[in-house]
Amino acid sequence: MGKRYLFYVAHSYAYAILFPIEEEIARRGGESAWFVERGCPTEPLGDRHRIEDFDEVEHFAPIAVFAPGNYIPDFFPGVKVEVFHGYPINKRADRHDDHFTIRDWFDLYCTQGPSSTLPFEEIARKLGTFRVRETGWAKSDSYIRAAAESATEKRAERPTILYSSTFTRSLTSTTILAEEVERMVASGRWNWIFMFHPKLDDEQTLSHYRSLAERYENAEYLGNTFDMSAMLRADAMLCDSSSIIMEFMLLDKPVVTFRNSMPGAHLIDVTEISRVEPALEQALTRPEELMSALRQWRDNHEAHRDGECAARILDAVDELIADGGAKCLRPKPLNLVRKFKLRKKLGYPLLKKL
Repeated sequence: MGKRYLFYVAHSYAYAILFPIEEEIARRGGESAWFVERGCPTEPLGDRHRIEDFDEVEHFAPIAVFAPGNYIPDFFPGVKVEVFHGYPINKRADRHDDHFTIRDWFDLYCTQGPSSTLPFEEIARKLGTFRVRETGWAKSDSYIRAAAESATEKRAERPTILYSSTFTRSLTSTTILAEEVERMVASGRWNWIFMFHPKLDDEQTLSHYRSLAERYENAEYLGNTFDMSAMLRADAMLCDSSSIIMEFMLLDKPVVTFRNSMPGAHLIDVTEISRVEPALEQALTRPEELMSALRQWRDNHEAHRDGECAARILDAVDELIADGGAKCLRPKPLNLVRKFKLRKKLGYPLLKKL
């Protein structure tokens, strides 16, 4: 029997991150299963093996559990592996980037590039409660492979702009740019695709962009659903401060941002509505200085674009287990408050396996 692994899903964005790892597990002859929190959509799983019962998790006995989020059930068997839901871009410009908050859940952090590896390694040296391995982000495997497959596909006659946005209310541009985006769509200069963060739940705003797709033939509405083909078809992105900026740059494509919280030479950032269209015009020419800065910034965040990140993640898991798993690490703090909260949320006995 092959090695068994479990995927823990709290939000729908996790699927695109975890599917490449699932593929690599299957390639190696292993077996995987999915545990999805109540209320989270499960349609992307199709007929994959789902586990809904805690006893069944125990019986399945995974050697590792993967989560692209801030927490993971400590009472599940196997080493706990953080594979991240994005890059450390610090979109809120906080003094402390929450990306590096240690909540004492994980045994292994699979980092993406120097921007995440170096800070986590420093923390790991101080605490000793987890291991860090720079593997690259599993989701990037899908980008690399899909880009290679689509390289020869015919491009649309007019450029395509992908408009995306963060769900953070203080940072989202969807409301303030609504009229300007509609004006640009109506002009017919470019094709438009609207694809927003899964957590963006402002129905009034979403309905506005949905209506644009209904009224204009050059607009397409994907709502809160991530679609890789949209990333591939787009020539430039319009955004604000969402982590999807980095994902788009994996495809070597320029990004225009509106009032980005952490602007830099890798972006064309504007603060006035009237500058959005000229900025997009500039981005579509792919200026050499912009693209050079983009690649330098991208490489600092994602050092591995060979399509083998999932393989490195599984290798890192094997290495940790060979060294004794969690037993080779210092004991984690009791973390009782967080453990109680998670048990209550999932319906697991509060005092069991503390």
